[in-house]
Amino acid sequence: MAGSPSRAAGRRLQLPLLCLFLQGATAVLFAVFVRYNHKTDAALWHRGNHSNADNEFYFRYPSFQDVHAMVFVGFGFLMVFLQRYGFSSVGFTFLLAAFALQWSTLVQGFLHSFHSGHIHVGVESMINADFCVGAVLISSGALLGKTGPAQLLLMALLEVVLFGINEFVLLHLLGVRDAGGSMTIHTFGAYFGLVLSRVLYRPQLEKSKHRQGSVYHSDLFAMIGTIFLWIFWPSFNSALTALGTGQHQTALNTYYSLAASTLSTFALSALVGEDGRLDMVHIQNAALAGGVVVGTSSEMMLTPFGALAAGFLAGTVSTLGYKFFTPILESKFKVQDTSGVHNLHGMPGVLGALLGVLVAGLATHEAYGDGLERVFPLIAEGQRSATSQAMYQLFGLFVTLMFASVGGGLGAGLLLKLPFLDSPLDSQCYEDQVHWQVPGEHEDEAQRPLRVEEADTQA
Repeated sequence: MAGSPSRAAGRRLQLPLLCLFLQGATAVLFAVFVRYNHKTDAALWHRGNHSNADNEFYFRYPSFQDVHAMVFVGFGFLMVFLQRYGFSSVGFTFLLAAFALQWSTLVQGFLHSFHSGHIHVGVESMINADFCVGAVLISSGALLGKTGPAQLLLMALLEVVLFGINEFVLLHLLGVRDAGGSMTIHTFGAYFGLVLSRVLYRPQLEKSKHRQGSVYHSDLFAMIGTIFLWIFWPSFNSALTALGTGQHQTALNTYYSLAASTLSTFALSALVGEDGRLDMVHIQNAALAGGVVVGTSSEMMLTPFGALAAGFLAGTVSTLGYKFFTPILESKFKVQDTSGVHNLHGMPGVLGALLGVLVAGLATHEAYGDGLERVFPLIAEGQRSATSQAMYQLFGLFVTLMFASVGGGLGAGLLLKLPFLDSPLDSQCYEDQVHWQVPGEHEDEAQRPLRVEEADTQA
């Protein structure tokens, strides 16, 4: 399935040149601007007479490890459900994450930690970079199987910048609270990818429909990603919350919400499934919606019951979305959402933002005590009422949707449609052999990669 000689020659040069250029430019920027922060630089740390045991690394690094595993293992394997796109799902996730974490370190550094002419990095910047990578990978899920690696890298180049700006506007200018990223990560990533998918709509994608489904072993591997994400999601939401009760409360709320979304997913999947049987697509994805929906409110006084209720609702909405709304999204709105990011990240992300509006509006000194300053510092200082904080939370959702829609549609959409970029033909989508050397030429017809002459015939 290499296609014509000219396409093969372009592919041979396009990805290597882009990777080398991006890595070279990033390295130069790191050399000029990036330095260790005072918690990482040995001379600065010991000059302050600090004990090594007090270094934030020991408190944050375990959470970073969990988030890192979610990004590289969880997201990567969650997307291997396509029967002949496993190499690309895991491999392109690896490539995108490796580039985006470097680029986001620079972008977020210029916005959040730039002083004395330098960006200062530490374990928190590593976590923030992984959060940004999460948004990029969510967007790539909507395009899975329909774009080449060069297109994905260019998408990441633009999306990381817009992610950083949106996050800065929400968290620093508007004073919005969004510890687990229901808005900044999930809503932004989902609708950026969905709008981009609409711009890149393929009317002849039916030619690759036979590859779009899963097989037994691909669904089984995808469940590995689900389990990794499910286990580590409490760390994801709590990674950057205040040490102590802040992290404790956030992890508990996420833990219970995930459990409730899992039960609602099983219940709804059997209820709407053929002959009352479960659908593995629902279990792989909707069971995780509980982690998304409490991303904003998990550090707030959501209460364990509130976490269970939110998770149950998210699992229900997500499952029904996969069953009923995804077909409508393609047929009516011409959005080809390969991985169903609208159901796992989009709708639960918006629900999570609205839940944050509700819980923020109910915040009182009596309920939070001295912890009010940790969660809602502007309310504690008397600069805002709970109602005004709720309105800022709601406005933050609209700002996120605006950045995602405009960025995905006008920016990335036009960039990825450049004619010289290598993109698979309509008849070659969801196929590893377009970009990978795939073993197994003598397997059964259903599993064997297509030969070049077969690809030319379909094209």
